[in-house]
Amino acid sequence: MGRVFAVTLEGKIYTCRHCKTHLAIAEHIVSKSFHCRHGRAYLFSKVANVSIGEREERMMMTGMHTVADIFCVGCGAIVGWKYETAHEKAQKYKEGKSVLERNKLVGPDGSNYWASHEAHIIGGSDADDV
Repeated sequence: MGRVFAVTLEGKIYTCRHCKTHLAIAEHIVSKSFHCRHGRAYLFSKVANVSIGEREERMMMTGMHTVADIFCVGCGAIVGWKYETAHEKAQKYKEGKSVLERNKLVGPDGSNYWASHEAHIIGGSDADDV
């Protein structure tokens, strides 16, 4: 298959929970109010070291979106999704941005976030559910 090239990020880094590949930095967080099936998720303006899956239409809590799952290039684990198109005008700010599921990450402080750890949190003005 070939060698995987991974970018090394600097700053407060979020890494893949499984293989510790760098995925994003804290300064690129747009919102911490997103949700997924497994708990909290963060919207990032930029992510690194991910591959993008097939585009598909998904009905989210905030309406219909065209999204693509994103995978860690280090281990292949699904780590979130990328917004390709938002069909509602109020949701256009999400286009081109990526959501990383918090339970798939290790935070900058080394903390793991498991679904049960944050499952009690409900709501958020821009929450989505896949």
